Amino acid sequence: MTDMILLQAQQGGNSMWIWMIVILVVMWILMMRPQRKKEKEEQKFRNELKKGDRVTFSGGIYGKVHSVDTHTVEVEVSNGVIVTVEKGMIQPAPEPKTEEKK
Repeated sequence: MTDMILLQAQQGGNSMWIWMIVILVVMWILMMRPQRKKEKEEQKFRNELKKGDRVTFSGGIYGKVHSVDTHTVEVEVSNGVIVTVEKGMIQPAPEPKTEEKK
């Protein structure tokens, strides 16, 4: 009799571990997949940079790509002001908002 009770308790414990693992896997999928997708899109953007593209730095400065090197990008932030930035700090600039006048 006690052997049956111990066996049932042990099976219930195994079931709990299986559910815990399933929950962790589902949470990992829901949290990590979108992040990886975003990282891949940003990497693709950085690999396809070309002269004239509008970009922003991670610090919020906007500019246009002046030239692209293997690991760096020269960005014109103002007329005649060109800065060299590491590619990892470059992000696509959001489209400028057009305000409607009423």
